[in-house]
Amino acid sequence: MTKRYWNITFKEMMKAGVHFGHYTRKWNPRMAPFILGKRKGIHITNLTKTARFLSEACDLAFYAASKGKQFLIVGTKKKAADSVTRAAIRARCHYVHKKWLGGMLTNWYTTETRLRQFRDLRTEQKTGKLNSLPKRDAAMLKRQLSHLETYLGGIKYMTGLPDIVIIVDQQEEYTALQECITLGIPTICLIDTNSDPDLADLSIPANDDAIASIRLILNKLVFAICEGRSSYIRKN
Repeated sequence: MTKRYWNITFKEMMKAGVHFGHYTRKWNPRMAPFILGKRKGIHITNLTKTARFLSEACDLAFYAASKGKQFLIVGTKKKAADSVTRAAIRARCHYVHKKWLGGMLTNWYTTETRLRQFRDLRTEQKTGKLNSLPKRDAAMLKRQLSHLETYLGGIKYMTGLPDIVIIVDQQEEYTALQECITLGIPTICLIDTNSDPDLADLSIPANDDAIASIRLILNKLVFAICEGRSSYIRKN
């Protein structure tokens, strides 16, 4: 896999607060190799390591996208949800930004059934079929459609398991990460100083609480995916 230049600068990482970790009392000792020091009771992430692993993640994302691989981006906490949605739409990736439903990947048959039901209800709504039903039945199906849109809207076009999963905040999305590990799906994970760097296939040490930090990391990955997709289109 050829290394590329992704223009990751210390200035932009500092400005986004990528280097700020959690309080020292909340740290995971396995993160020690990625921590530069501490300041006012907060661990400071080594941005040299961040730049290195983010660059490697971008290389992987570019290579996978250039081969036509499918991505799923997961980030359900409030600070990440909007950035995840925007990034996924921009890069034409599937995404989960509300709540991870247990078994979403490991019980794919059930998820697929729900997605078919979701698509059918959307079609019925668009064609006006729902409005021709008795009011009570129509209201029930519309509530069901709204529920499915909330939790499955970001994966409505997913027809199979993703090739790579990008996870924002390992602690928050631990169930999703475990499902990927069980299925052998490669993961790129944003990890803060309270995380375990050995769980994901490729971990990027960075602040997973600041919106600016999350947005910066996702923007770099999305740019790599878009570049890879362009390469794939040119080749085909």
